[in-house]
Amino acid sequence: MWSKLYDQYNQPTFENIKDYVNSELWNELGSFLENTYAVLPKVEYSICSMQKGWNVKYKKGCKSLCTLYPMEGYFIVLIVIGEKERIDAELIIPTCSEHTQRLFSEIPASVSGRWLMIEVRERAVLQDVLKLIQLRVKCKKLICGG
Repeated sequence: MWSKLYDQYNQPTFENIKDYVNSELWNELGSFLENTYAVLPKVEYSICSMQKGWNVKYKKGCKSLCTLYPMEGYFIVLIVIGEKERIDAELIIPTCSEHTQRLFSEIPASVSGRWLMIEVRERAVLQDVLKLIQLRVKCKKLICGG
């Protein structure tokens, strides 16, 4: 229904997406990104991605923090762990949920990094996502608690 209502020619508003996802975790992640990095969400349509359809991108300058793919009742976060973040990610992953640890071990590293598509359905996984996003762009210690 969602994909038929909002095809590539009919863009949903950010509020439409938020209502469709209907998850407090979505709101928490958005607030974290906006408040920590002073970024705004950008709604885009992708025809050649790992997840075709409307998504929400967060970028700091020219660096992508993450891309969110709305699903009914949950969402998927794409985080690319590049070579610069690899060592720190390998140190953080053992502190993450079993879900994120398994995903990280199953996704092979490539020249462009590890493309992690993380389903966020529970708070523990959201916490993992926050840790990994902070590897992408460093933030002030006072804000991130580091």
